[in-house]
Amino acid sequence: MAPGRTPDPAPGDDPGGRVPPSGVPVPEDSAEELYDAAPCGFLSTAMDGTVTKVNATLLDWLGLDRREVVGRMRFADLLTVGGKLYHETHFAPLLSLQGEIGGIALEMRTATGGRLPVLVSAAVKKDADGEPVLIRTTVFDASDRRAYEEELLRRRRAADEARELAEAARREAEAARREAEAARWEAEAARQEAEAARSRSEADRARLTDALVVLQQALLPAELPTVPGLDVASYYYTASPDRLGGDFYDLFALGAGRWAFFLGDVSGKGPKAAAVTSLTRYTLRAAVFHDSDPVSALATLNAVLYDRYGLKADPRHCTAVVGVVEPDDDRGRTTVRLASGGHPPALVLRAGAPVDGPGRADYLTTPGGMLVGALPDAVFTPATAVLYPGDTLLLYTDGLTEARTDPERTTLYGDERLRDFAARQASTAPGDVIAAVAALLEKLGDGVDDDTALLALGAPSRPG
Repeated sequence: MAPGRTPDPAPGDDPGGRVPPSGVPVPEDSAEELYDAAPCGFLSTAMDGTVTKVNATLLDWLGLDRREVVGRMRFADLLTVGGKLYHETHFAPLLSLQGEIGGIALEMRTATGGRLPVLVSAAVKKDADGEPVLIRTTVFDASDRRAYEEELLRRRRAADEARELAEAARREAEAARREAEAARWEAEAARQEAEAARSRSEADRARLTDALVVLQQALLPAELPTVPGLDVASYYYTASPDRLGGDFYDLFALGAGRWAFFLGDVSGKGPKAAAVTSLTRYTLRAAVFHDSDPVSALATLNAVLYDRYGLKADPRHCTAVVGVVEPDDDRGRTTVRLASGGHPPALVLRAGAPVDGPGRADYLTTPGGMLVGALPDAVFTPATAVLYPGDTLLLYTDGLTEARTDPERTTLYGDERLRDFAARQASTAPGDVIAAVAALLEKLGDGVDDDTALLALGAPSRPG
């Protein structure tokens, strides 16, 4: 081969680079096909705004036919009333002055009367003499961006309200009456917000479902903290994606090596239950910070709920377990002090007992615990559990034990079956126990008609 000469392609080679290494030819798109099927909208207009060309993507978004647009409509005719006003007063003058404009947020009107949020960029094409001859416009669908921005705004408002509620609870911890009054204001605001949410039209149902998911997450910790000397895990099972549940849990530091936790279930479903859940969570946090005795925390919550809802036609109450845990790394055991207000008993899984053997899993009884908020002078009884290395304390709400297991939906899963299920688990580590119970909930499927919250605390196993 002569120096500098490019070697001839081998048989089967593609000099144009259109055949990939796989050997399968890649079909080519024409420029017109790329224009018409682009992932964004394109249109060209005369200088008076009359549409001269439009691609299929934009026509599909607006539900229009090319024949009714090209030569018959102006760009401004495709906009909403507000969009037309902005186009005439800002968009068109700025484009005429600069020759191009980009990233302008407008709303286009669909054939069915709907609104399509878009981002618009446009540029003026000039002829050889520098005279403007047409306007090329690119349109991007901004629906997802608009929904994302609105969702961020809702979450920011929810976060601001939560911060205000927490500050009010800390300031008024020493005055139970003042705390209850502040909580009533917060609950009323949440009730009004819930009423507004219910009044939204069916057309907004998809967006409403997304908002409910965000609100449900706001009622729960984003993630559990890392606790020195303690293994923790949690899970929340949502029985219905379009209904707010009343289950809640939390785990937070008290200082001096102590950690507080609570888990419970508010009566009812929907936005009203969410308002009570919010009031309950922040009240319990403030109460435990003020007095770490679980019985005292439940008594404070009982006073707040009864004062707010106890004498009304639609009373609201809850079940709850409140506890303080003190890991002991030196001796490898963990002490848990707790009290229950009408809540299902916690399960203790012992790592030292044989699988299916006696004592492998049993309930920690808390006698005398009354429903929280139902009576003005409810009595709550304390209990204590000691977790040895490998042991786990499992807390749950009654959505699990009240799941229906037969085709007729008449038989409850029940406490005994849950205890037997827990006793058969090969691992008692909190993460493994939560994963096993979560899989059980998924298996029960439609039989679980109530949300279920799970929280597991365990003393880490020591290396053998």
